[in-house]
Amino acid sequence: MNITTVLNKKDLKTFINLPYRKYQKDTNWIAPLRSETQRQFDRKKNPLLDHCEYELFLLWENNKAIGRIAAFIDTLAVDYWHEKIGLFGYFECPDDPAASKILLETASLWLRQKGMTAMRGPWSFVSQEWGSVVEGFSPEPVVMSPYNPPYYNQQYEAYGLAKVKDLLVYYIDAREGYQIPERILTLTDKVAQRYDIHVRQMDVKNFDSDVQTVIELSNESLAVNWGYSPVTEVEVQAMARDLKPVLHPKAVVFAEDGQGKPIGFAIAIPDVNQLIKGLNGHLLPFGIFRLLFGLSRLTQYRMFALGVIPEYHGKGIDSLIYRALYESCYSLTIRMEINYVLEDNYLMNNAIIKLGAKPLRKYRVYEMQL
Repeated sequence: MNITTVLNKKDLKTFINLPYRKYQKDTNWIAPLRSETQRQFDRKKNPLLDHCEYELFLLWENNKAIGRIAAFIDTLAVDYWHEKIGLFGYFECPDDPAASKILLETASLWLRQKGMTAMRGPWSFVSQEWGSVVEGFSPEPVVMSPYNPPYYNQQYEAYGLAKVKDLLVYYIDAREGYQIPERILTLTDKVAQRYDIHVRQMDVKNFDSDVQTVIELSNESLAVNWGYSPVTEVEVQAMARDLKPVLHPKAVVFAEDGQGKPIGFAIAIPDVNQLIKGLNGHLLPFGIFRLLFGLSRLTQYRMFALGVIPEYHGKGIDSLIYRALYESCYSLTIRMEINYVLEDNYLMNNAIIKLGAKPLRKYRVYEMQL
């Protein structure tokens, strides 16, 4: 086996295509659109790379690519965390301890040479697409969610990586008889009245203004969350442009106080994985029709973000926003995956459990000193 650096477009194509080949017979993997995957590695289309230094590596055996890994430094995150933590991601590897050791050692050496004192991952060039699945390998992942075989976790631990944080995933499903508990309906009615809060849907006519509101609320409400680093306006604008064609306006809600000041928000992304399943990452020739005619009918969502500004923490506003989002998106077949919640965010986990959501899966982020 030998490892090489991605140096040109041909190498990058090999790097990107490796999981499509690896998982083509795995029924629990849904191939993301290749065009969207390619955008992640394009500095002109992914503004997160504006503040990242990275290197991509390919592992070869008998002239065939069998593994890959990315090592990178998010300079904004390093400055925000006040820790020299480098990141690794896009890990793909055969079930071979020697292969995983080569890949992880290459990434850690690169980060060490760049002055990092710790390595954390798996991480990616996409917001909140972190972690390795350690529980709940099925059903298949929702949009923008990681997937990996179970043995990856053994490979990480064998190399010396250890758990630094677990990310918990819950779900609700109307087809299983889910309803918001009556006590939550009573509670949220009282919360809305007590604090003079009303919740509205996204205003399509003022899309840019609402995007700006998301930026401001995110940076204020999520600032203390583990793993968070400030999101630049350019990044949010790019994500908004990418998501605008698929977002359901009813699945983006804002909580406002009596003076109309936004105090919280929630975003649920329609699970387009349900439409691209089986396309092997190709939108043409027939996948485009699935999207055109299927998007408006989707009733499965990933709750991507929910935030409340600090002065309203612990007042039940999060439950009020969740209720409004659920009722806004409601159908007889609605299924929503709450993906994800930090394991030590006790207030949020407790609220979600009281809302009647069920545990579904768990992601793990690993870390080691260099």
